[in-house]
Amino acid sequence: MTETAPQIVTEGTGWHEQLGDRAELDVSFTAVARSRSDAVRELGRRVAAAEAALAHPGLEVRHRRIRVHNEWRGNRIVGCRAGEDLALLVTEVGALDAVLSALVGAEPTDLQGPRWVLADPAAALREAQKRAVADARARAEGYADALGATLGPLLRLSEAAEHGVPVAYRMAAAEAAGPDVRALGLEPEPVRVTARCTTTWALTV
Repeated sequence: MTETAPQIVTEGTGWHEQLGDRAELDVSFTAVARSRSDAVRELGRRVAAAEAALAHPGLEVRHRRIRVHNEWRGNRIVGCRAGEDLALLVTEVGALDAVLSALVGAEPTDLQGPRWVLADPAAALREAQKRAVADARARAEGYADALGATLGPLLRLSEAAEHGVPVAYRMAAAEAAGPDVRALGLEPEPVRVTARCTTTWALTV
């Protein structure tokens, strides 16, 4: 095959969807007091109320970040604010209702999630890649046929992968330790993994 041999370049897109089997949560607690020590002490009390939920076997605490800073009014320090941010991963879908109920019952300053993710995103990506290559090949075969030519071997392939994570969940039951979160109307939705490729094929005219 010479460098001047005819070639055809096509793009292919493929995607694969499956229900998310892990959920990410972001939780924050804050406390404000006149002194730094009082603010940190109060923050510790508030975080302690969530420790039972954080110890759930279906939950991983991915990291904790603490922040302590002065509160200002004009040019004068009037107190101190302390906060702790937690990144959580629910590894057992069935535990999400109990974890959320307990966390809400601990009265965090902020709770965001769930964001659904996959335990094995690589497997989903491989399936999307197969579909993207098949799509690119089908396009190339169509153009080759239109030209009255035969599609030859693949010469080059480049890839740019994308993925999106729609998130929602419907709670099945709530523990008595916290508010009933079932009425929130959340339900599991698929995580979609998308692959996109550009292919170059040889043409035999």
